[in-house]
Amino acid sequence: MGTPEYEASKEEAVKALKAYPGGFQIGGGIDADSAAAFLDAGASHVIVTSYVFKDGLINYDNLKKLVDTVGKEHIVLDLSCKWTPLGYVIATDRWQKLSHIAITEALMEEFGAYCDEFLIHAVDVEGKAEGIERDLAESLAAWETLPVTYAGGVHSYNDIKLLKEIGDSKINVTVGSALKIFGGELEIEEILKLM
Repeated sequence: MGTPEYEASKEEAVKALKAYPGGFQIGGGIDADSAAAFLDAGASHVIVTSYVFKDGLINYDNLKKLVDTVGKEHIVLDLSCKWTPLGYVIATDRWQKLSHIAITEALMEEFGAYCDEFLIHAVDVEGKAEGIERDLAESLAAWETLPVTYAGGVHSYNDIKLLKEIGDSKINVTVGSALKIFGGELEIEEILKLM
């Protein structure tokens, strides 16, 4: 934050938010001091990761400060996770540091007091466009939680159909590197038809 690159990115993000008020969520360097400005610019939610999850720990003080500042109804918690013998555990610091905090239905219930939605990145398959983390998706679908968006590994229309089937339409999905606009093969219009 504060670098010329960040300021240029922020300027473009704010333009997009103002062009489609309430239609976008925004993440990246969000904290209690910056969140309100993005919401005022038109974001429906702020997506929070490093402000709350750092050094393998959960910073409840920062989480509570964020809720007090913008309200839980505007917060998406990004629970990036990696498979370990403990189960899927939260990965922090650009996914380089693993916590000892397993993602469970009970944990998501607890975090539900602080957010409106969850974004779950399957770190092991993120950015590889080689297929989804099916076990994780099945767990997310089985749990009674707030809305969940799954991210990681989507590489085909069949992956999207599978997520819809596993999740009984309860799991949302993000697609990144598999999109044609990023060099992949999937068309946004075709994905929307599957949703």
